[in-house]
Amino acid sequence: MPSRLSTLQARLLPNGPLDLARQVLLFMVAYQLYRLTRGLANNPEAATAAFANARSLIDVEQALNIFIEPSVQAFASSQQWLIDGASWMYINAQTSITLGALVWLYLFRNESFYFVRNMFLVAFGVALIGYTVFPTAPPRFFPEWGFFDAVSDFTGVRQDSVTINQLFNPYAAVPSMHVGFALMISIPLARLVRWRALKVFWYAYPLLVVFVIVVTANHFIADALLGAVAAGIGALAARAMAKARPHAWKFLPATQPARATAAP
Repeated sequence: MPSRLSTLQARLLPNGPLDLARQVLLFMVAYQLYRLTRGLANNPEAATAAFANARSLIDVEQALNIFIEPSVQAFASSQQWLIDGASWMYINAQTSITLGALVWLYLFRNESFYFVRNMFLVAFGVALIGYTVFPTAPPRFFPEWGFFDAVSDFTGVRQDSVTINQLFNPYAAVPSMHVGFALMISIPLARLVRWRALKVFWYAYPLLVVFVIVVTANHFIADALLGAVAAGIGALAARAMAKARPHAWKFLPATQPARATAAP
């Protein structure tokens, strides 16, 4: 029995209970800072800037002939199952899917978890800068273009277009961290899972998330591209950090043997 308990503890706590507590605390602090910074837009000037910035994005997309969001949402709205499925996915992509992926990494690919963690923390910081210097209203606030709030229709909970509180900023559209998070979990998981079908799914997952954020009128395509930039900056920073502490922060693909992790 003691040996079984020891094996179970090794699986659930690869680096001991203190390491688990440290990782949870890091993500909690980062997420609270993320939410609090989003709430800095609690003033009329920021709201005015957010709508002006969104209109500027529309102008840029029109100039580049990529302003397809109204057509995409109109197509999806003709299929109730599709718009409802996208709304469900929008809600869960940032919660159960992302959290589930991080938990799986920690428990079953712990030697690569810390690289992904570092990506997330850096990308959090990049997103906070974007929300502060470039507040942007999402497409759902522009019904004149035919947009509607698909997630509110799905949940029955209306989002007030002018209400901002300390922990919620509806003008935090740039960058889209739905896309940023999707990239930061999908590429590592695609390299770590062994089943071909799962590899294909995870490689395709970011494209699915882009479709979801556009269909639900929560982000413009430009927001998605900037979310990918935030994820890319996070990845570059994580690579640089791994060079400083390769024994603890290096990413190990599934083809490489696992090693003991000296986690921070």
